[in-house]
Amino acid sequence: MQLIFQNLAFALPLASSVVTAQNPGLGLSSASGVYNSSETPSMLPWNTYNFCNAPHINALHYAPPPLAVSAAGQLVHVSVVMRHHKRTPDNLAPSERALNPPMGWDCSKAVQLTYDLGGVAIAHDATTPAQHPFARTIWSGTCDAGQLTSGGLIDAAQHGKDLWELYHDHLGFLSVVSPEEIWVRTSTEDRTMQVAGAMLAAMDPLRAARGQPWAVHTQPSSIDSLVPAYPCPAANSIRDAFQAVPAWTDHLSSNVSLKARLDDAFGTADIGSWASWYDHFFDALTARTCNGHPLPCNDFAGTKCVSEADAAAVFAIGDFEYDYIWHAAENASTYNSLTFGAFFAELADALAVPEFSHRLALYVGHDGSLVRLLAGLGVVPLRWPSFGAEVVFEVWEVVGTRFVRVFHEGTVIKGMEWIPLEEFVGTLRLLVPDQLFERCMGD
Repeated sequence: MQLIFQNLAFALPLASSVVTAQNPGLGLSSASGVYNSSETPSMLPWNTYNFCNAPHINALHYAPPPLAVSAAGQLVHVSVVMRHHKRTPDNLAPSERALNPPMGWDCSKAVQLTYDLGGVAIAHDATTPAQHPFARTIWSGTCDAGQLTSGGLIDAAQHGKDLWELYHDHLGFLSVVSPEEIWVRTSTEDRTMQVAGAMLAAMDPLRAARGQPWAVHTQPSSIDSLVPAYPCPAANSIRDAFQAVPAWTDHLSSNVSLKARLDDAFGTADIGSWASWYDHFFDALTARTCNGHPLPCNDFAGTKCVSEADAAAVFAIGDFEYDYIWHAAENASTYNSLTFGAFFAELADALAVPEFSHRLALYVGHDGSLVRLLAGLGVVPLRWPSFGAEVVFEVWEVVGTRFVRVFHEGTVIKGMEWIPLEEFVGTLRLLVPDQLFERCMGD
């Protein structure tokens, strides 16, 4: 019988509970979610949703599949699909500099290097001269918009260390940190490559010290399936339609007071990109709270600050929007398959090979990558994928038959504990529309 991912969904906390369950004593940390630290408070379960640094697979909380143990099963491949770790805001207010501490943002410990073999290593040094005519539109300091922060680099290194401790030290599956065993795929964004580099360095610091180059596989930015970035006008039309009905517009009209307060603080009134959904506010707030920055205040016309209650409301609305767009809306599944079908096909092809050329495949993408993957797998209702969020696919072989076990943020997904590989790959292929290019382009 054909596996249907949607029937394997497990229950996540309702998005609205992020607001209603807030514990004032913990600020923006509660059992419903952590939004102000990469460290989950010790009184909360280890796998609590943490937007700043998602829980991930690790040796301490790992158990091998019972059937593999009883039948002397063998782990033959692991694929990890993840979001990059924490960064600076990607959406800037018109007078961004005034909304940040005077020292701005510091990325001096997360320096990006660019060079060709035989060339000089070029270190990116982002600075904004105070006298620049447009200096008011970005913070001071050493960070660009959307850049991996020092804290994000640290979290990525710990992520890599934990992955190595599990699959090398604990299971003995990985033997050496080398391109022969580990295949890496990222988007063309520097932050995804930096995360991959930090993870690999934490697995083998000595190799990192030798400065040996590592091939990271990317696709052209205009058609990258991982982001995803390929054009799909048909999908855009579907999204336009389901964001024009009351199921979507009601949440905007019912939060006009919140929107007005946010506009006062950010100076974003009458800017369309900040009004059509809460994505920009969510990004601008979580990037701050996760990196230890205060919630923004605007002193231009009397001090207007974003309160913790309003920030929590934005986080809940963000969860609602992500779940609606990629899961709950009419035709959301079609929208998801059209926009991520190319990657579903890529993943299915990678898992279906008779012999794996690498033991570990590491894909470092974005929140848009993870939310589409989770929606396709039926892990609903959806929440906004955290920094460092991951889905891990283990392929085991028992008496000549291969099975897949799937983890989300360190925990086995209910219903995906032990699925025949052929059946799992077949279901992935059902998420790939026939003639995807023609469907997208309306041909």
